[in-house]
Amino acid sequence: MSKEQHYRQLESMYLAAPINQIFPPKIHVEKGQSTISVEMKEDYFHSAGAVHGSVYFKLLDDAAFFAANSLESTYFVLTTSFNTYITRPVTSGEMKAVGKVVNSTKSQFIVESIAYDNRGKEIARGSGIFVRGKLPLIDAKGYSA
Repeated sequence: MSKEQHYRQLESMYLAAPINQIFPPKIHVEKGQSTISVEMKEDYFHSAGAVHGSVYFKLLDDAAFFAANSLESTYFVLTTSFNTYITRPVTSGEMKAVGKVVNSTKSQFIVESIAYDNRGKEIARGSGIFVRGKLPLIDAKGYSA
């Protein structure tokens, strides 16, 4: 399988995840990087009328995860830790997160991600450590060779 096919299969796997029925996303994966976007809706708000922090976390972690998995073509990677910093509230429009691998070794990937609002303003940052899991990608829902 080519690298491009691997990236498209990762996108397919992401879109097949049941959680993404709640947060219908768009995704693009390339070498060491991924971009995920979701249109905000009131369903994602906390009681003060802005998007709940769990939505920021999901997009930041997902973008980082797929950036890491773009460099691993055999196994599903796992998040071992992830830090999130929310800097601005969002109430409408599209939220976009871009994840980039900043370091990788034989055993782990260190990835940073940044979330933007629909005007391109930074609204949150995240960083995480990911490791190769034991589940072959071929066994993950939506990923097929």
